[in-house]
Amino acid sequence: MTIRIVTDSTCDLPVETIRELGIAVMPLNIHIGDKAYLDGVDLSREEFYRQLPDLNPFPKTASPNPHALQQLYQRLADEGATEILSIHIAESLSATVNDARVAAKQFSRFPVYVLDSTQLSLGTGFLVEKAAQLAASGNSMSQIVAALTGQMQRSYVFAALKTLEYLRRSGRMNSAVAHIGEFLKIKPLLHMHMGKARRSARPHAKKCHRATAGLVGAIRSV
Repeated sequence: MTIRIVTDSTCDLPVETIRELGIAVMPLNIHIGDKAYLDGVDLSREEFYRQLPDLNPFPKTASPNPHALQQLYQRLADEGATEILSIHIAESLSATVNDARVAAKQFSRFPVYVLDSTQLSLGTGFLVEKAAQLAASGNSMSQIVAALTGQMQRSYVFAALKTLEYLRRSGRMNSAVAHIGEFLKIKPLLHMHMGKARRSARPHAKKCHRATAGLVGAIRSV
């Protein structure tokens, strides 16, 4: 029994960890104007964030298509995998999980289990890392999924935003609200848990050090 772990490029795991644990990463697509890039392949995160303040129109992301995922599953099967666990960014944020489900149904060589991480960034990444470690230790698919389910319920991702501009430009915040927030220099505290993004109950901060203190307080409260 050889279980391989698949994820997408939003997991934000270090390259060293991905290589060491044999994790297969499917890049998302980034569209900037009329150009398309593979996340982390054609365009590094460092370069993307360097360009972000000046990009117009605002970049858009797209999930990998089911055919690309199916090809990845095929490659892992050819390398000796007998089962695959495909863990992806929260379904509430991206269509990637659904595309993985479609690919899994079309893949006939052996079962592919698709898991909605209900998280983003390292919230997904830590689940992926744990899954790969458990697989390397000889755990079964059911044992790995059970362990991850428990970890998901205890996982939170917190963020103190420096600016509201990117939420506005992405369409996730009303322009008027964003402009008022920027004028008042408000730095909102957000958290992600079980697929739902929420504003922290703590008041918004106007200073970076206050935002950081609020972030620490919010983490301690869970």
